[in-house]
Amino acid sequence: MEDVVVPFIAIVTLFIGLPWLIMHYVTKWRQAPKITEEDERLLDEMYNLARRLEDRVTTVERIVAADNPDFRPGLSNATTDWQIENTSRNYSIDRRN
Repeated sequence: MEDVVVPFIAIVTLFIGLPWLIMHYVTKWRQAPKITEEDERLLDEMYNLARRLEDRVTTVERIVAADNPDFRPGLSNATTDWQIENTSRNYSIDRRN
């Protein structure tokens, strides 16, 4: 009797349980909330605002660097502290973004 039960459970699991599990999660995936046009518009607006703010910060950093040679730019320079210490402090005022 035990020789029949184990293969039966394996077959039932393979042909009923596994497809049910896969279909269950496919259904959950399709019901997940999707991004709307309003969300896309808001993301675009936030991206543009962040871009403008980054440009403003870069401009302010260039102005401050022109007045103060000891100034170390923060956001616009993607180097670490140890890289800043090893580089010379030459700032270009005419640098474009």
